[in-house]
Amino acid sequence: MSEARSGATEAAQGHSPARLVSTAKPGVGRMPPLRTECGDFSMRIARDGSWHYKGSLIGRKELVCLFASVLKREEDGSFWLETPVERGRIEVEDAPFVAVEMWWRSCADPFVPAGVPAAEPRQCLTFRTNLDEMVTADSDHPIRVTIDPRTREPRPYITVRPGLEARINRAVFYELVALAEQEEVDGRAKLGVWSQGVFFPIDDVPVLAADPPPARRGRTSPPRNAARNAGMPAAE
Repeated sequence: MSEARSGATEAAQGHSPARLVSTAKPGVGRMPPLRTECGDFSMRIARDGSWHYKGSLIGRKELVCLFASVLKREEDGSFWLETPVERGRIEVEDAPFVAVEMWWRSCADPFVPAGVPAAEPRQCLTFRTNLDEMVTADSDHPIRVTIDPRTREPRPYITVRPGLEARINRAVFYELVALAEQEEVDGRAKLGVWSQGVFFPIDDVPVLAADPPPARRGRTSPPRNAARNAGMPAAE
């Protein structure tokens, strides 16, 4: 009787959030079993970063953070939740995370030996996601901006983990554009930002507005609205 009740409970749970939580971490001292392919988990991450299960909002942030910790992206662009025992596909409308805050700071050059003064501090841009994950833009966490060829509307993103990005929201994008500088990339004048010694282009500089790029590698102090009037449209 107890076995029948247990089987009925498991069948009723199906691929519910409660079942996923129970399998998110392997048992201590146990060999992980073979992972089961479960198909579609009926989960969706909306464009605003909220998580939904069968149309209902998942309101518990701790639960969402747990699911996000096992989120993976395949080479074909599909998104999966992978626990030690099972994996299933989920829908992501845009990017799985949203960058909701940004900090500017000057940081040391990691390639300069300790005790040797650097030529100047480097600008570092750190973002906080809607799930409170912190990420600093660098070569492993690039900022990319796609521009709609018809409307010229930018869609800015930053890589949080391999294959997983955060969409930079409009307010944060305005702050990002205010830090923008002009540099030459592949012979073209680009407006972009520096972080950890890496230049991240945002958009082309209009031909009439293009000046010779300054010979520097990242700001040491925040600019005074350097690109506020550069003609950049609002991020979506």
